[in-house]
Amino acid sequence: MGNYAIETVGLNFNFGNQAIVKDLSLQVPKGSIYGFLGPNGAGKTTTIKILLNLLKSPSDQVFIFGKEINNNRIAILKRVGALVEQPAIYGHLTGKENLINRCILLGIKKSKASEMLALVGLSDAADKKSNKYSLGMKQRLGIALALVSDPELLLLDEPTNGLDPNGIIEVRNLMIDLAVKHHKTILVSSHLLAEIERTATHVGIINKGQLLFQGTIDELHQLSKPMLEIEVDDTEKAGAFISKSGYEIAGQTDKKITIPFTSAQESATLNALLVQNGFKVSSLYQQRKDLENLFLDITKTN
Repeated sequence: MGNYAIETVGLNFNFGNQAIVKDLSLQVPKGSIYGFLGPNGAGKTTTIKILLNLLKSPSDQVFIFGKEINNNRIAILKRVGALVEQPAIYGHLTGKENLINRCILLGIKKSKASEMLALVGLSDAADKKSNKYSLGMKQRLGIALALVSDPELLLLDEPTNGLDPNGIIEVRNLMIDLAVKHHKTILVSSHLLAEIERTATHVGIINKGQLLFQGTIDELHQLSKPMLEIEVDDTEKAGAFISKSGYEIAGQTDKKITIPFTSAQESATLNALLVQNGFKVSSLYQQRKDLENLFLDITKTN
């Protein structure tokens, strides 16, 4: 148990007689960015609310930093920050005033407000009314509010929902920064695989309340057998050449050849080989599976 920031042991949760979470055993290593992945309605938000003790879990099923949540609620929640659904922002106050407000509430020195604004990149907008903020800025302010108490663990429920591409990148970079430079553990939920792949070190995939997969991002990639697509001038000749060179061809059209992706190094080697042999390679890219296809694979293999 020592190394997990979050561990749930066979967690079950029902609303009435409807099972929302079934036998869920999450293991979130300290210092990780854990992508909690699943379609809408899979039970992600419910799980996060249970981890925050907003919904009461059965005893001995939820452990945060190795302590059972129901018996250590206050001590645990002091070490946790969260952004669930919409951040609680007062629109008539500036970004800075929102944070000062939270500092007063938590009995933290007010200077922490400016520090947090800098951390989430909102110093320039400190004195702007928060109802004038863009969605990305509001999300970052929400994360700043969650960070005021300097939590070791951050629970972010769909933090990039409704953001423009710029806002998504901002929040993504912030998460990586918090984990790498500030040694936070982050559990981030999303229904978008590509989103999680860019930030997470570990992944848990949930569907209909059940965990289908849990492991490192590398283990996830091995599971999702990525493909390398090669666009080349003469696919027929190139295809013959590629298989003669010992590569396995998974698919071929008159425009491109698909082979299993092994590593970036291997792709570069093959590219050089084709070019040296007179083929014109116009593009070479790794094709990633999306969540739906990954689900199909996982449910097939299990």
